[in-house]
Amino acid sequence: MEFIFAHNNFNVLDLEKSLAFYKEALNLVEVRRIEKPDFTLVYLGDGKTSHSLELTWLKDRKEPYNLGENEFHLAFRVNDFDAAYELHKKMGCICYENKMMGIYFIADPDGYWLEIVPVRK
Repeated sequence: MEFIFAHNNFNVLDLEKSLAFYKEALNLVEVRRIEKPDFTLVYLGDGKTSHSLELTWLKDRKEPYNLGENEFHLAFRVNDFDAAYELHKKMGCICYENKMMGIYFIADPDGYWLEIVPVRK
């Protein structure tokens, strides 16, 4: 028996705002969409791997999601760490830095944390 990663899911309050954020911050693009009367699923991809991020928009939801202590995250490797840092600094989305480890985190419009890691050689 073999299990292979397929996708991760984040629920979002404002689908268009989230799509714009993920495009600008991480260059993720829509690869698939499922429209239903009560919800929409949008799968985002990086164009390099088969892994995707599923954004779920529950159309009637008005209150923010409770992320608990937000002790979970997705991580992204980037080949130009300094340029990524400057982009995210300009966007105002850096929420935590660990300079000793050489990483930082950004927060999406719903407060989900995304770790940015340099490609290690």
